[in-house]
This record gives sequence, C-alpha cells and structure tokens, in this order.
Amino acid sequence: MKVCVGLSGGVDSSVTALLLKQQGYDVFAMFMQNWNDASTTLHGDCEWEEDKFVAEMVARKIGIPFYFVDLSKTYRRKVVDYMFDEYSRGRTPNPDVLCNREIKFDAFLEVARKMGADMVATGHYCRKEETVGPDGEKLYRILEGVDPGKDQSYFLCQLSQEQLSKALFPIGGLLKKEVRAIAKEADLPSAEKKDSQGICFVGKVDLPTFLKQQLRSVEGNVVEVYDAFYSSDELYGRQCGIVRSILKDGFDGPLPMISNYISEDKCTPADDAHPFDDGRIGALGGGALALLSTPLDYSSITFETETYRSGKKHVRKTRYKENPFGKIAGRHEGAQFYTIGQRKGLNIGGHKDSLFVISTDIQSNTIYVGEGHRHKGLSRLCLHINPDEVHWIRPDLQMQPGQMRRYRVRIRYRQPLQDAVLLCREDGLYILFDSAQRGITAGQFAVWYASDDEMLGSGVISR
Repeated sequence: MKVCVGLSGGVDSSVTALLLKQQGYDVFAMFMQNWNDASTTLHGDCEWEEDKFVAEMVARKIGIPFYFVDLSKTYRRKVVDYMFDEYSRGRTPNPDVLCNREIKFDAFLEVARKMGADMVATGHYCRKEETVGPDGEKLYRILEGVDPGKDQSYFLCQLSQEQLSKALFPIGGLLKKEVRAIAKEADLPSAEKKDSQGICFVGKVDLPTFLKQQLRSVEGNVVEVYDAFYSSDELYGRQCGIVRSILKDGFDGPLPMISNYISEDKCTPADDAHPFDDGRIGALGGGALALLSTPLDYSSITFETETYRSGKKHVRKTRYKENPFGKIAGRHEGAQFYTIGQRKGLNIGGHKDSLFVISTDIQSNTIYVGEGHRHKGLSRLCLHINPDEVHWIRPDLQMQPGQMRRYRVRIRYRQPLQDAVLLCREDGLYILFDSAQRGITAGQFAVWYASDDEMLGSGVISR
C-alpha cells in the first residue's frame, strides 16, 4: 500500500513517516506550503521555509521520497477568508478544525491521490478503528489518543467517513514522550524540535493585527456589567426558573448556574455531578430550550450624561450618571477583535480580579466585561447548533428530532470532557450540560464523545 505522509518538519509527523516505513508501507513525504506572509507572524520570518528544510532532512534520513505542494491559495480561500468572515460577524472560528476538513483531508488528499497514494497519514494524536454498521457496511471510528495531554481528536471533528477511509494516524496509541524517544533513537533532525503554536500553518500571530488585514479598527466602549444586572434581567430570571424545574427531587445545593472552572484543563468537583432529572429534561419544550440557550442581552445598560461644576473656578464638565447595572470602564479598537472569555488586551486596571469579556455587540461596537471567573455572565448551561451545521462522524448513530441522549462533550481543545444531554429538535441540536460551562462562544465547535472514547459528531455553536 502506498502512503503519503504530510511531513510538516515536526517530530510527530516525522515519527509517523518512520513507523510506516518500518511497517513495510511504500511511503513518500509531501510538505504543504499553506501560508507565505511573514508579516503576520510575531517574529516576522518565514516559518514554513525552516519547516520545509527540516522535513526534507527527515525524509532523507528515513530514506523516502520528498515532494512539495503549494496550497496557499486554497488555504486562504477556504480557511483564512472563513476566519475573517466569522470574526466580522462577532463569532469565533476554529481554523485548525477547518484546516483538517478542507486542506489536509481534502485538497492535500486530492494531490496525494493523483501521485498514486492509497492513503494519507498525519501526526495527529488520535486513533482510528474499523467497525460494521447496521447494514453490514464498513464504518470508521475516531477515538481519543491515549496521551490525555496530547489528544487531538477535537481537531478532526468535521471529518467524513469518506475522508476517514483514506486516513492513517500511526502515533495515536503512543505517548508524546514515547514519540520523542523514538525520534531521538532514530536520530531524526526533528527530535528536539518544539511543537508548533498558533494558527494552523500560519504560526503564532497577534490575532488583532492579523485580523486588521481585512477588518477595520473602530473605537468603542468597554462596559463593565455589575452583579445587580442579573437580579433584574427578565431572561436570566426565566433561565433560572427553567433550571429549577429540572433539578432532581431533594436537591438543596446552590442553583448550578456558575462554572466550576479553574483553568482550561481543570475544574473543581461539583457538589452533585448530575443535578438534573433526565426525565424532566426530556419533557422540556422547544421554547424552554431556546430560552436556556439564548445569550443574555446587555444593550439595556445605557448611560445618560449630566453636567457639573468642578474646581475653584467651577469649570463646567460632563460626566455619565451612575448606573446600578454597570459602567463604562474603558475603550477598545473594535468589538470583532475580542472573544468570549478573553482577558488579555483589555488594558483596564483598578480591579481585584481580572476582567473577562462576557459579550460582544458588533452592531453597537460594544464589549461587555465582568470581574472574576465566577461572574455570572461567563457561565451558561445550554448551547444550540443549527440543523445544517450538525455533523455526525458516525451517520448510523445520527439523532432524529425528539430523541435525547447522554454523551460527553467539549467546547474547546484541551477542555476535560463534560457530562451533558443532547436533545434533537426540528430547529437543531441543543446541548444541556450538567455543570455550567465557561465561555460558550458562537462559531466554535461543540464535539461529543461516547463513553468508550469514540468521537461521534460535532457542530458549530450558533448561540
């Protein structure tokens, strides 16, 4: 069998190529150039040129043919332009997921097939298995990588059965330290090379600077939201009422509306891991689910001005009247450059805890922020995915309207899997978590897994 390895110059793809060669496959390597604008990277040089040089040395060391393909036009059209469009609409895309779906296992796969490859292989930390569907047809499963700190299945959440049929992931059953050890023992030039960071194939960038290539910078207000807002907001009150209606009998803990987040890969144990009654969840109507998944609207926090006299000369000045629900805390350069949960780049001092973005309003060019991890605006229990943006890796397991299932879900890479209920309705898929989630963000991917580590499907969060 002839296999094309996407050789990036990193240690993971290098060991992928080495293992396949040792296993007797007819292997050749191909390096993808997907980005060539050095002005967007933080250090300003062409990362891809160095990576190509290392990849070519690795191929020579292993003893396999090496080729080069320029996919930069396709990458810009299918990944970068998509990024700009999503950010302009106030959504936060995941370019790495799109890169795998549109480039590595589409455009790159097509080139590899034309060169005679039967399969393509990458250095992703995930596993692939074959199974048989209900009609006896062959199906492919994606499972988490065995290294819990490096599992990359999330980034493959949009692959189809056709794409999986041509894919190999040789290092998914290894730990990262084992991959490093194999590379070192084989004296591969990439053995000590650091893992790449930043946007797939672009590198580490200052995101606002990158986005300013096409998105205009316009100053606007940063509004800090006080806790008092939530006690008077009608939508938040209705959401709390719905949550109370689905609690188990006898539940006497605090209403589970605040995330137990500590860091991206840690959270405090919940008092009750499953505080809700699944029967009551299943009885929720579409209106209740729609309310639960609706982000709060902070546009009602407005500010009036008043004049006053200041100093010995009683100079006439203007100031904003105090508002019990919030204050104008600063200025920003464009709401489209910020995302939910972000704390860096706000440049607002005078607070005990960090400020976090809790909402952005593109129309009014306003950013809303809250102080501390436990601010109510950072947490939500429910999200929604439009029907046309639900993707089942396992089409034989696809849910139908009216069905409800329990799965484990993550809404960002490296997040520990969260217990949740998926409810399929005519207007899309709702995901209701057992614990409130920090920073649910439109444009990101929600990905669900079975209890045996299999990734079953994904969807773009609409709200």
